[in-house]
Amino acid sequence: MTAPPKLPISVCVISGAEQQRIGKALVSVSSWVSEVIVVLNEEVEDGTEDVARQFGAQVFREPWKGHVAQKNSAVAKATAPWLLGLDTDEVIPPALRREITQVFTDATLTARYAAFSMPRCTQFCGRWIRHGDWYPDRKVRLWRKGQGEWGGIDPHDKVVVNGAVGKLRQDLLHFSADTMDRQVAKILPYGEAFAKHYKTLNYTPGYFDLIVRPGWRFVRAYFLRRGFLDGWQGSYIAWMSAFSTATRYAKLLEKRRPLPPSRPEIGEPPPTRPE
Repeated sequence: MTAPPKLPISVCVISGAEQQRIGKALVSVSSWVSEVIVVLNEEVEDGTEDVARQFGAQVFREPWKGHVAQKNSAVAKATAPWLLGLDTDEVIPPALRREITQVFTDATLTARYAAFSMPRCTQFCGRWIRHGDWYPDRKVRLWRKGQGEWGGIDPHDKVVVNGAVGKLRQDLLHFSADTMDRQVAKILPYGEAFAKHYKTLNYTPGYFDLIVRPGWRFVRAYFLRRGFLDGWQGSYIAWMSAFSTATRYAKLLEKRRPLPPSRPEIGEPPPTRPE
């Protein structure tokens, strides 16, 4: 029996040391797309490259340039007329694969739209999250080459599209937050990136940013978007979202604070107070 032709899609992936996860992502696409491009951090030596090549990926080692620049580097290497952006902790399930295939069997869809978005469903501490701020978490991941590029603020990248965007219905599966420790560990580096960016804009947070905005994030996630339907995980996500918001603006205040005076040498008395 002849295998169906592969779709005219280049899958573009960036990766660090992801030997344990990248195989699951690539096996979900390698059999039905024309090309897989992996841009791997140059220092990685954990076997990620070997796993990627097992699935027919073309691997390019490069120094880390940030999420946006690294992903655009992968896009620049693609040769197919359509691109599919995939992270190493994401999987295209069979239902989404079938929906993408249907898009390419209907020429009116590929002619009408420059890109397609899809809902992303995240697994957190053993539960698929389907409410709150984490769902449907719609992402543009499939676009025509030349009509989109990665943009946004590191590390929160997004595809910026020049043209109409169609909506797919089936979920992209996301396995990023498999443990609480992994999710909490993201708060400080994400807050640091946020603070650096907004400091360049000379933005000074106020009462609204530190008190009202985090409170609103909790109310929106837990009550308005029904995060309570996701059990204790939904409750924790709502609180974590509020804390993460407060942390970002607090770190921005920390960066805008004047530098303290130099520390006195050991044995030197502290400066005296003026009378």
